[in-house]
Parts: sequence; C-alpha cells; structure tokens
Amino acid sequence: MIPLSDGTVTSLLALVGMVALLLIALVLLVAAVLFVLTLASIRSGRLYFPRLLRPGLTALEGLMRAIFKAVGLGEEEMLAFFVKLGNTMNARAFAEIPVKERAIFLPQCLRSAECPADLTPEGLRCKRCNRCSVGEAIGVLEGYGYRVFIVPGSTLIKRMVKKYRPRALIGVGCLSEVKEGLEMADRLGIVGLGVVTLRDGCVETLVDWPSVYETALLGLPTSTVSEDLHLPAKE
Repeated sequence: MIPLSDGTVTSLLALVGMVALLLIALVLLVAAVLFVLTLASIRSGRLYFPRLLRPGLTALEGLMRAIFKAVGLGEEEMLAFFVKLGNTMNARAFAEIPVKERAIFLPQCLRSAECPADLTPEGLRCKRCNRCSVGEAIGVLEGYGYRVFIVPGSTLIKRMVKKYRPRALIGVGCLSEVKEGLEMADRLGIVGLGVVTLRDGCVETLVDWPSVYETALLGLPTSTVSEDLHLPAKE
C-alpha cells in the first residue's frame, strides 16, 4: 500500500468536508422548500406539489417534525396533513381497483361498551345487535362487495392482508393510527386510504359514516350508489 503524503491527506479531508457541507446545505434547502409548501398547503386547505411533498416529508420526517415543532405547528395538525396528503395521492389509484379486491379495517373502539361480538382469528365478529352503528355500516359496505374487518390492532391487519391479499384498503382510526396504517400499506405495496375518527378513545369512539361511505364508493358507478347513504355534499 502506497503511503499518502500529509498534503494528500489534508486535501482529501478538505474535499470530504466540502462535500459534507454541500449535502447539509442541500438538505436544509430541501427542508425549507418542504416547510413552505407544507405550511402554505395547511393554511390554504389546498395541496401544493403533492408529488414533491410526499417523498420529501417521508425522507426528512424527523427533521420536518423538529422544524414544525419549533415554529409552533401542533402534532395533530401535522398528522392531519400527512393523512390528507396520502389520501390525495392514492385516491385515483384506489378508484381504479375493483371493490372485490378492497378491504376495510374498522377499529374495535367504535363498538358499544356492551358489545357482545366474539373475537375470532379474523377479528371481532359483529352480531348486528344494534347497540352501535357498526353493524349497519358493515351491512352497507358488504353490500357493495367489501370485505370488512373489526380489528384490535395492526398485527391482525397484516395477517388479513397476507391471507386475502387485497390490492387496496381503507383504514379507520385516530390520526396516528391512520398515518401509520397508510405507511404500512405503502410498505406492503397496497393502495391505502384513511378516515379519521371524530373522537379518540378506547371505547365508543365516533366516525362520520358518510365520509367512510364516500371513500369506499370511490370509482363505483353512481348508478350503484344508494341515495340513503347521506354522502357529504360536493363543493
């Protein structure tokens, strides 16, 4: 091995240092652009350059969280933006997938505190006891061809995905659960959409069922949609 002279070593170290500084500057520049686009999107309610935002925020999530926190942007507001971004990016691909290849995962916290459902290897089996609105919703969704699961956690979701291999899924849950679910779907190569519950908690939480139906019916012919679903009005 040929020994390097002191001058050569110094030059190499200087080059490495310069490259490192350039990379840091590039990361900070990208982070600044992402911050401006994210803040503008949140404030206006519109998504600016979503195809840039999604991979950028994913790659620099830790740094972006720190920046958002430093400027006073709440965790909940940031999570809501991540979910909206994911839903917007996936909506078109989701609509192109047949209903028979979709699945919906509902959290067990939506059920009544007096729920008599049995826990099975495929989640809770609803008995349609009318103590909550879950049974009616399952009937509607299954009527359109969906496979519906009431799940106690993400482990069961992974197991059902492995067993039934849906190409698309809808996850219902609190903000953090939906965000994590969308990320899990991406890792599994599945098109995911999320609907956030109106109230957090472990028992008797709430979800806006018309929003769930509206999401579930993406891509379906309007002639097949029942007028009794009370879908949100289009702006």
